[in-house]
Amino acid sequence: MSKVCLVIGAGDATGGAVARRFAREGYTVCATRRSLDKLAPLLAQIRETGGVAQGFGSDARSEEEVVALVEQIETGIGPIEVMVFNIGANSPNSILTETARRYTKMWEMACLAGFLTGREVAKRMVARTETAALGKAHKGTIIFTGATASLRGSAHFAGFSGGKMALRGLAQSMARELGPLGVHVAHTIIDGAIDTEFIRTQFPQRYALKDEGGILNPDHIADAYWMLHQQPRDAWTHELDLRPYMEKF
Repeated sequence: MSKVCLVIGAGDATGGAVARRFAREGYTVCATRRSLDKLAPLLAQIRETGGVAQGFGSDARSEEEVVALVEQIETGIGPIEVMVFNIGANSPNSILTETARRYTKMWEMACLAGFLTGREVAKRMVARTETAALGKAHKGTIIFTGATASLRGSAHFAGFSGGKMALRGLAQSMARELGPLGVHVAHTIIDGAIDTEFIRTQFPQRYALKDEGGILNPDHIADAYWMLHQQPRDAWTHELDLRPYMEKF
């Protein structure tokens, strides 16, 4: 069966770049978004360059859907060797007008979804006695995408920070439990603006720094994710921060 890279939240920037990167390395990419239609351009791009990719419309906040998704992939496509959780969940708002539903929804997207997908994939990885590509010592890699908000809160980002900080705690706990069992759990801090249509249209001054290397290139983020997966177990990285050279931190 094929070796699989599962990308939860394969959007137009980081998630899509990660999917393309692992497809180039011979992985069957299983990409998810809540709307299957939105995956069409990414799937076509991977296939046009000789890669193998399948798309799934799935709500990662739903336990039933996550369980079914992992079961479908593991039984019908191949063992999930890499899982990248890349749901953004960023929706800025003043604390004075924030609602409980919006706040809860951001936590569900940023953290609960990470817990559900991480748990289901980890169950499969830990149960493996051998992985052909990785060997017995390394049963798989789980990478959670974090943000500046994973480290500190900012005005208008209470909901986003709450979810991302919780995701970081989840990743730390999973790394300490699963590392000795052969699963590499990593958490990335994406500390800076990414080259996306959102940044281009909403923050034109920031986007103007692109030619100076002032915003993150999604393909370069994906290169870092591939590096994390390739690390030998005597030098596993748990947390990796990525930021443009000019970013203040």
